[in-house]
Amino acid sequence: MPGSAARTATADVVCLGESMVTFLPSQPGRLADVPSFGRGIGGAESNVACALAAAGHRAKWVGRVGADGFGDHLVDTIAGYGVDTSAVRRDPARPTGIYFRTATDRATDTHEVAYYRAGSAASAMSPENVPYEDLLDTRVLHLSGITAALSADCLALLRDLTAPREGRPLVSFDVNHRPGLWRDGEAGPEVLLDLARRSDLVFVGEDEAEEAWGVHGTEAIRAALPEPDVLVVKRGSDGVTVFSRTGGTAGTGGGTAEDTVTTVPSLHVDVVAAVGAGDAFAAGFLSATLRGLPVRDRARHGHLMAAAVLTVPGDLTGPPPRDHADRLAALDDEAWGTLRLGPGWTVAAGANEEVRVT
Repeated sequence: MPGSAARTATADVVCLGESMVTFLPSQPGRLADVPSFGRGIGGAESNVACALAAAGHRAKWVGRVGADGFGDHLVDTIAGYGVDTSAVRRDPARPTGIYFRTATDRATDTHEVAYYRAGSAASAMSPENVPYEDLLDTRVLHLSGITAALSADCLALLRDLTAPREGRPLVSFDVNHRPGLWRDGEAGPEVLLDLARRSDLVFVGEDEAEEAWGVHGTEAIRAALPEPDVLVVKRGSDGVTVFSRTGGTAGTGGGTAEDTVTTVPSLHVDVVAAVGAGDAFAAGFLSATLRGLPVRDRARHGHLMAAAVLTVPGDLTGPPPRDHADRLAALDDEAWGTLRLGPGWTVAAGANEEVRVT
């Protein structure tokens, strides 16, 4: 892992970003028709931190919440997963963000999300008020494009954290293109492209790359993002393609070695709720990266972590036991291709029961 061999840090991964209280519908239907909601938490970066902590890593979440009950709930819940929340700051003048969503798949036209995050405590994050000593004292710093869209100060923070600097940790960046979050007159796609090119490890969906930058296909995406030492292109049901090279140094704009291209098929999953999979995949990939596993196994652990989330109703769940995930990740290509995972598979794994093959 670039930049980590000689690095001694108090955290394995630090995740920076906004976490919000999310209200989940009690039944399917339009927001106007849903009679009640259950309370949960949501936030791309805190989701990654929770999954990594549950998988046994030293994970820290850095964010900003209001001095209110929702902020209390967020910090307590995230800490309950084993995440270090000591660097979270409370803002007495701004509220914790919240949002409501429908139960339908986010990719469908019937899905609705109502955000109440404008002017939130997290949107006030800036280079002047976040604890840099916590952000940089880590092997991996995980960021996402969502933070860049929250405010001009948040964007300035991400630009500073992705700038080359001596001793910079490996910077992981999930593009997370959310057109609805960008303010009028701001060129979100160009900003995201610039931040991704300044990072060491980048996650991007093939569909969002086409929407944001007008490029289609894995090779075209790599051509648009030549700098990161590792580029993970998520291709939905077709799996992922990982471009990787060795010889780069974290924070210096990438290496000069030729790419190794690794394609790893997705798993067959009996989906309960299509939410949280992208964050879970990033967590699984980062977990295997921290352990120094081969690129193929990093992608497979990403798929397995995503399968754990896809087979439960919410955005977060406990990962499969590490020894069982390692056995599945080590399957030959034929066995991997016939693996099918459904609800309860992580519990079954803990009981040494077999998952289904087709």
